[in-house]
Amino acid sequence: MLSRTAENLYWLARYVERAEYLARTIDATLRVTALPAAYIGKTNEWDSALLTAGVAASFYQAYEEANEHNVVEYLSFSANNPSSIRNCIEAARLNSRSVRTALTSEMWDTINSAWIELQAVWSKGTSTREDLAKFLRFVQETSLRFDGSAYRTMLRNDAYWFSRMGVHLERADNTARILDVKYHVLLPEEEHVGGPLDFYQWSSILRSVSALTAYHWVYRETLKPWLIADLLILNDTLPRSLASCYGNLVRNLDQIGVAYGRQGPAQRHARGIRNRLEHSNMNDIFQHGVHEFIQEFIADNSRLGEIITKQYLI
Repeated sequence: MLSRTAENLYWLARYVERAEYLARTIDATLRVTALPAAYIGKTNEWDSALLTAGVAASFYQAYEEANEHNVVEYLSFSANNPSSIRNCIEAARLNSRSVRTALTSEMWDTINSAWIELQAVWSKGTSTREDLAKFLRFVQETSLRFDGSAYRTMLRNDAYWFSRMGVHLERADNTARILDVKYHVLLPEEEHVGGPLDFYQWSSILRSVSALTAYHWVYRETLKPWLIADLLILNDTLPRSLASCYGNLVRNLDQIGVAYGRQGPAQRHARGIRNRLEHSNMNDIFQHGVHEFIQEFIADNSRLGEIITKQYLI
């Protein structure tokens, strides 16, 4: 496969995954801000949404206040935000058009129809919360359709493996960032852990990664920070956990290594991260510091993206 084709497939999957993640983040934030003030306290949930998305610095260059209107506009529709949902869908469509012959008709139809609907229906943004809810559902359903069509219709060859690498690398980064914001930034120091604010923030985070029901299935307990961290970091039965993402990354990289007849630094780096996750436990992570552990993971995950680019995409 040409490196340019592999790059297009890789980034196509990353952009679709990122768009869905931003939609889930906005939806979870809306749920928390809809609660009475007695429950949400003095925190600015919209500021935390920006931190989770990693765009707080660029946001404050364009806006003075992180409120619902400004943050939704910036994360969803802003042309000046390279990672806005609109820009992600447009970039995904551009990448998919470049590799049209490497995609199945179902995958192309999903991205192309989403781009057409984005231009026709959502070109002016949303004016009400009802419209916003419809837009967020549209984004999530687009991602689910794309992911499902890739899983059901693609040949298991290098095109599929590069696409899946993009999904799992992006997903691991997103899960790590939202967990880090909760532990390091979101909960005020004076707030009692286990209080109403803590409970609703944790609920919103689990909803944003589709893990609230899974948490109750696995632990059958009320929401507890160490169990939630265990689920999102170490439980490889949860598709969005760090452990699950790296299990899939290692498998996809190994498949590419076999197909091309050689291993490389990307395979070794991914195995190193997976092995560290497999041999970690929550007691050690809490003693070391959850924030420090996640920051190290985010840096290692970003490093893997750089190594994959140098090894295969340049």
